[in-house]
Amino acid sequence: MSKLTEQQINTNLENLSLVVDEIGKVIVGQKDVIEELLIAIIAGGHCLLEGVPGLAKTLMVSTLAKTVDLNFHRVQFTPDLMPSDIIGTEILEEDHVSGKRFFKFQHGPVFTNILLADEINRTPPKTQAALLEAMQEKRVSYGGKNYPLPKPFFVLATQNPVEQAGTYTLPEAQLDRFLMLVRVGYPSKDDEIEILNRTTSNTNVELNTLLTADDIICIQNLVRDVEVSPALLAYITDIVRATRPGEHLSDSLKDYIRWGAGPRAGQALVMCAKAKALLDGRFSVTIDDIHSIAPAVLRHRILLNFQAQADNVIPDTVVKDLLASVAKPISPLA
Repeated sequence: MSKLTEQQINTNLENLSLVVDEIGKVIVGQKDVIEELLIAIIAGGHCLLEGVPGLAKTLMVSTLAKTVDLNFHRVQFTPDLMPSDIIGTEILEEDHVSGKRFFKFQHGPVFTNILLADEINRTPPKTQAALLEAMQEKRVSYGGKNYPLPKPFFVLATQNPVEQAGTYTLPEAQLDRFLMLVRVGYPSKDDEIEILNRTTSNTNVELNTLLTADDIICIQNLVRDVEVSPALLAYITDIVRATRPGEHLSDSLKDYIRWGAGPRAGQALVMCAKAKALLDGRFSVTIDDIHSIAPAVLRHRILLNFQAQADNVIPDTVVKDLLASVAKPISPLA
């Protein structure tokens, strides 16, 4: 285990479990979405959030940032957004004592703990690439110098799955950089009634700060200490390999998959399953942990062909069939 006292570990895990309820003071419903966002954060990855406008995606992220006491910046991605608008730029300054002029790097909004990249598919590939490079390297390069990003650093990018006119679709190689693709659906009728009640009255909600940046880093380190049996590692490998053409795909899958997931998908499955187990207060991964996070980890890493589009087959359907077709280990704890 990580070098933390048992009391610190228990306190951090208890507060982590309370974050979901704390966010629920502001966000009605969407518990699964909130949990998946937390899983992505404590697993040390980034998240792509997909949903139509008006589902409180921005409010959800800003509320999350308040409950965990992290700096939060939001950038609205537009067609005229430049890379320097994200990472920063050099400005000319003058020393008032000597009168000498010099260039100083002005940090952009990417220098934060949580960055909301709103409608990332609205900006050109050059700007997308600048953000994705910062996500991968956890630093910004400018003028031959490297500037490290704050820790922890988490990017939540949103995109509208309906209106695609004038958008720049993220290439598959760049989609693979996101640990999870989380889908936000419409609320239930009861939840929608409660949303109307809360947002049209004079209700003020006081949010409690439950975790600090240092606490999040400790939990991220703790996630890696969660145990995964050799049998479950082999099971995860079988799942990932089964997405690839030429492998032993079931009849319901082989006609629809054009390109499968790479090794990074297996790494993401392991880390997210570990984070899910820790979020539930356990230090060992189960098959249920793997199945619960598999759709969010795999749906953007499986490229379907034209036949799938013609038959209205979506990635989630493929993942469901995939999990049903891959043989489970006889003894998951072996």
